[in-house]
Amino acid sequence: MSTQISVRLDDRLVAELDRLVTSGQATSRAQVVESALERELRRRLYERDAEIYRTQGEDPEVEEFLVWASSRPRPDLDD
Repeated sequence: MSTQISVRLDDRLVAELDRLVTSGQATSRAQVVESALERELRRRLYERDAEIYRTQGEDPEVEEFLVWASSRPRPDLDD
């Protein structure tokens, strides 16, 4: 499900959206705006997590996983 909303954007941003769509780099204005919003929401989530780590210290389970993962052989992705 999706909800249509109205958003005011600077003419420069709209021109850039249109350039992306016209060049085929994006399927629609909405797709670009949605992608940017999702990226911003992820950034804020990561920022919140970083603040938790800064104030509460590292998670011991994550530390154990990192030690384990670093000891595993890495696959050769070029094959």
